[in-house]
Amino acid sequence: MKIENDTPAPVRERTPRRAARLRQVLSHRQPDLTLVLANIHDPHNVSAIYRSCDAFGVDAVHLYYTDTAFPALSSKTSASARKWVRTVRHNDLGELAGALAGHQVLVTLCTPEAKPMRDYDFTRPTAIVMGNEHSGVAEELMGMADGLLYIPMYGMIQSFNVSVAAAIILAEAARQRALAGFYDAPRIPGDALEARLAEWLEK
Repeated sequence: MKIENDTPAPVRERTPRRAARLRQVLSHRQPDLTLVLANIHDPHNVSAIYRSCDAFGVDAVHLYYTDTAFPALSSKTSASARKWVRTVRHNDLGELAGALAGHQVLVTLCTPEAKPMRDYDFTRPTAIVMGNEHSGVAEELMGMADGLLYIPMYGMIQSFNVSVAAAIILAEAARQRALAGFYDAPRIPGDALEARLAEWLEK
């Protein structure tokens, strides 16, 4: 497992206003809500997913790339979001499974066995597995699934772009967590939050 951090930019002025804004964002981070990106190759989709993760308070994204390289994200499309969301790369399935221990693992898949996303309790520690739009989630990841999830649709088209699907699912997770008060107080422990704040002030 490798946790990535973008190379820090030159140290910026540590104004009280900026520090307060960063602390506010960190206080909304949800350390037990995460996405697993599995072999998603389109850089525009990956960048859009990172933006949604930042917007809904996802603290870290897990990367599981076995048959394709992680796409090169331009600084223009990724810098605004990716640097605020931790990236954790995994070299094998066992390592990924260990990192997700204690989470309900929900795989996005449109099959008769899948349940609508609102049937799931996203206030539980949750990892959502998103696969490639064309080939879906790899079979080896299906063994980790505690549940299969789909987004109800009522039109002729029966699938969303993967980045749109990620945003919709995260919006539902955020809705449930907001109702439960999860965004009302920091969920990252105090010392860890202060360490993260110091790190963010260097970005």
